[in-house]
Amino acid sequence: MHPLRRWWLARRHGDGDWGGLFAAPPAREWVSLDLETTGLDTGSDAVLSLAAVPVRGGRVRLSERFERLVQPGRDFDIESIRHHRLTPTDVADAVPLAQVLPDFLRWLGPRTLLGHHLAFDLAMLDPHVRALTGFPLPNPRVELGQAWLERRRWETPQGDIDLSLEAIAAGLGLPVLARHTALGDATVVGLAWLALSAKA
Repeated sequence: MHPLRRWWLARRHGDGDWGGLFAAPPAREWVSLDLETTGLDTGSDAVLSLAAVPVRGGRVRLSERFERLVQPGRDFDIESIRHHRLTPTDVADAVPLAQVLPDFLRWLGPRTLLGHHLAFDLAMLDPHVRALTGFPLPNPRVELGQAWLERRRWETPQGDIDLSLEAIAAGLGLPVLARHTALGDATVVGLAWLALSAKA
């Protein structure tokens, strides 16, 4: 979010129920966020699971994680199930995203968001965040793929660069844990960010 827009939103909403989101973010702390969804259409698909893990002090702090299954309110097909291995039965007793978000936003606070294809995740959340707060998430954000691209272009100016999470993890000597689960991907992104930052 552009700093001027964030400033304007803070002026308008900073004294409201969600004003804490506009506080100064803690230095050297990130929250690695990942969603699993029924598909890739941000206009018609829905969230199935959300996981977020703090990254602070050189560690991915799994014990402090936020993790929820989400009732999507719509059917999803076998291709979706093959991708994330969540079935309709798994989310049958989950609550809708509108009920998950208040707890998540209070937990998140003003911390910097970190992700892989973070723009997609935030586009999935944005209508629901706006409905709850009246504004989009104002948190600073870091995209792992962009950081990896900048590093690889510096080291290897020519040639195609694979920005998949598997390629980034392999390039940093990291295992891929529970791929295509929200918690697994959020954890790998956090570990990759620490490894990449250590090489800076």
